[in-house]
Amino acid sequence: MGNLELSLEKIGIPVKESYTYRDYALLPEGAPYQLIGGKLIMTPAPGTFHQVVVIRLVERLLEYNAKEKAGQVLVAPVDVYLEERETYQPDIIFISRERLSIIEPARVAGPPDVVMEVLSPSTAYYDLKSKARIYAKHGVKEYWIVDPEDKSIEVYTGQDGGLGLHQRVQGKGKVSSLLLAEFAVEAAEVFAAL
Repeated sequence: MGNLELSLEKIGIPVKESYTYRDYALLPEGAPYQLIGGKLIMTPAPGTFHQVVVIRLVERLLEYNAKEKAGQVLVAPVDVYLEERETYQPDIIFISRERLSIIEPARVAGPPDVVMEVLSPSTAYYDLKSKARIYAKHGVKEYWIVDPEDKSIEVYTGQDGGLGLHQRVQGKGKVSSLLLAEFAVEAAEVFAAL
């Protein structure tokens, strides 16, 4: 029996092939898991450079939002419930002022307008594949993939139930949001050495 199974049994969650949000909600606060495709996927704490990149993006997003008063910025860990077998903890999310009602006390119940994922070795596969498909299916309007390893930022926009690449920079160059008018970041600043 693995660590996950032992941990689940300790808190009274039966071990099974597929989990739902009901099971996920029984996990202790701060448990390092996401519910992806009905599986409880452990997401260990990211490295320090990952955190620095997240903070730099959040700073710029908060500066933008302070000026524009466009909505709400939230950062991980915050549960984003999309369907019974899909609850994620994106690095950064933005919810427009008109949709603030999806923010509940325990979770965000529905797709954020903008999701930003900073890739790390333990989550990159899910961020690029499974989660991207579910975000598209549920109508996330903009999905940012930020890769500290190759210093790239890709901005995808929702289109026809999928996500289409809108912009990509690597190393240097500016990327802009289509959804958040006049919000842009310079890759060289985001990935500057510590």
